[in-house]
Amino acid sequence: MSSNTDVRLTSGQRLARGLRYSVVGPADLTRGAVGVGVSSALSSASWLGRKLRKEDVVPEPRRRKPLLWIAVGAVVLAGGAAAFSIVRRSTRPEPSSLPPSVEVAPKP
Repeated sequence: MSSNTDVRLTSGQRLARGLRYSVVGPADLTRGAVGVGVSSALSSASWLGRKLRKEDVVPEPRRRKPLLWIAVGAVVLAGGAAAFSIVRRSTRPEPSSLPPSVEVAPKP
């Protein structure tokens, strides 16, 4: 019998598995989303570092892009809200389909 604990998942695989298994998925979903976000941030930092090194040769005026930052903030907040609602929903007990074991309205 082989063990699946030796296999390391990438962030994208963990995210996909978390979405697939909605019962046990919140932990995997959170770890996958964080991993994808961290790898994206590292990639962006690397790109920015290369761009800044190139700008040392030819200085260009820097323009700020407030709409881009607003969009990034909105995506981060939406992702956090989705993760929170998934985790919250998974911790709620499901209502029982069995009838109550005691009388709901006691007789006087």
